[in-house]
Amino acid sequence: MTIIDLDRGILTGARPAPAPSFLVEQALTRADLEAYRALRREVFVAEQGLFAADDADRIDDDPRTVVLIARAGDGTVLGGVRIAPAVEGRDIGWWSGSRLAVTAAARTRSGVGAALVRAARARAEAEGALRFDATVQRQNEALFHRLGWTTLSVTDVHDHPHAHMLWPIDRVERLARATKASLGSLLDELSTTELVGALGGGRFVGDDAAPVPGSDLLAACDAILPSMVERDPEWAGWCAVLVNLNDISAMGAVPVGLLDAVGARDASFARRILRGLSDASHAWGVPVLGGHTQLGVPASLSVTALGRTARPVRGGGGRAGEALRLTADLGGRWRPGYTGSQWDSSSHRRSDELRALARVVPALRPTAAKDVSMAGIIGTTGMLAEASGCKAVLDVADVPTPRDVRAGDWLTCFPGFAMVTTEPAPARAAQARADLPPGVETAVCGRLSVGRGVDLRWPDGLVTSAVTATVTGLGPSVGPMERHTA
Repeated sequence: MTIIDLDRGILTGARPAPAPSFLVEQALTRADLEAYRALRREVFVAEQGLFAADDADRIDDDPRTVVLIARAGDGTVLGGVRIAPAVEGRDIGWWSGSRLAVTAAARTRSGVGAALVRAARARAEAEGALRFDATVQRQNEALFHRLGWTTLSVTDVHDHPHAHMLWPIDRVERLARATKASLGSLLDELSTTELVGALGGGRFVGDDAAPVPGSDLLAACDAILPSMVERDPEWAGWCAVLVNLNDISAMGAVPVGLLDAVGARDASFARRILRGLSDASHAWGVPVLGGHTQLGVPASLSVTALGRTARPVRGGGGRAGEALRLTADLGGRWRPGYTGSQWDSSSHRRSDELRALARVVPALRPTAAKDVSMAGIIGTTGMLAEASGCKAVLDVADVPTPRDVRAGDWLTCFPGFAMVTTEPAPARAAQARADLPPGVETAVCGRLSVGRGVDLRWPDGLVTSAVTATVTGLGPSVGPMERHTA
């Protein structure tokens, strides 16, 4: 920014903006942390009298707490702030900022407090936060408003008026826009065609697989990102089978075969893609029936899966008032190179464990089901709600989550195997729990309601919006509401 301002001054004669006289960074040394704590005592104890002797609390002892400081050119600490998970125990994606302090001398300098607030919110989002709030003194409320925060409530803390402020995080909205938001307009021509069975015949719009008219066959087709095929061809081949079989399983069907279309620059690279396809085909016991391979072209891969069921489960079969359930394989780890975006729950599993996952949807007997796609748990829940003509409310703390995984990453990643389902009576699904294969976790973690979008409900009762409207724009599926009872 400084260089741009200097260039503008040279070209226009305008005075360039002064370079910042401080740097915001994380406090990592004992000396930096002690300087920050001393500043807090100076401000909150000696100057403001908010505390009798010391303002230390449990957050200072939480190893997850991050302290950011503003440091002058000579190394002097001008200000600081800390951020930390708002609840003890596992991270649920809720972080809070606190103890924002600036020296009396630095308060006359433009931007120290604002820079610390900006740095805190950026670091919270980098830590995977889906909610970030702070309780600030009322005299600082205007500063937070200027920076884009909203006031949730006003309260007294230590006999001083404070405002509870919320920073709007749009991580899920951005993911939905990047992966799904254009589908409605792109597929509009297909959805309005009069051909029998086109785009699910209206009743299966937005579903994971499409019924083949006049048969009990379902077909699903997924393409793998070309960049992923180039970077990790064996894993791309494995995932191409995984995501398609998940699509078939989400509709309660039994897979019967696969078709592949492979593009590669040469035979050696194509062999690596096909090796991943072959390994997955054998692991799940689903044959590759045929396909197409072309060499001398950029990397590409798509797979079609076929399955059979007489009573497919729709993604749009839910109704307002029904419970939302997540059933997922939490075992595994982040795929190397894809931390925070792709969870590998399958490559370490035995064949019988992988094949048993097809029993999940039939065991739950849901009214609606979708497998979690690249839109993540929240985005996929929004797709199910949209197809059902409803709004989804997720109870964040109740979502099954792997140990030591950031909730914000888990709720927005591709989780390997995870199914979002709806049910009118959770007790009925609980009775079916014994029929679920070992290794999966399941829990009711929300509800469908009237409206649209996805809200997140937090342990303190606050509800925040994760998706304000629709995910795909495809709208609700139409036709009579059938219940899956097989």
